[in-house]
Amino acid sequence: EVQLQASGGGLVQAGGSLRLSCTSSGFNIDDWAIGWFRQAPGKEREGISCLYIPDGTTFYTDSVKGRFSISSDNAKNTVYLQMNSLKPEDTAVYHCAGDCDPAGRSSGWYNSGDDYGQGTQVTVSS
Repeated sequence: EVQLQASGGGLVQAGGSLRLSCTSSGFNIDDWAIGWFRQAPGKEREGISCLYIPDGTTFYTDSVKGRFSISSDNAKNTVYLQMNSLKPEDTAVYHCAGDCDPAGRSSGWYNSGDDYGQGTQVTVSS
């Protein structure tokens, strides 16, 4: 079974940092585009970052540019999201998913109706 599992969330004060991990099972990530999206209560899903692993192309939505960084460790089949300078508005459930758009134009990769799993909760206190 092909799966992506997000982990690493937690409670942090504003200005703090967290590193999320997205680990694949059932496939190698080397040829994939894998990204992170989030959903806060009462808000629409927001695609925040994408990494096209074959050439390292990245996308960040404006609200996280300069604060978040996406990377991969192919040997571990894991994609990371380093989140620095966290703000209360970053509070959400964070999910990872494949086939993201490294140009940031498509939302289909996180709005397809697929089961994205439970995600990982990030809570930023003020």
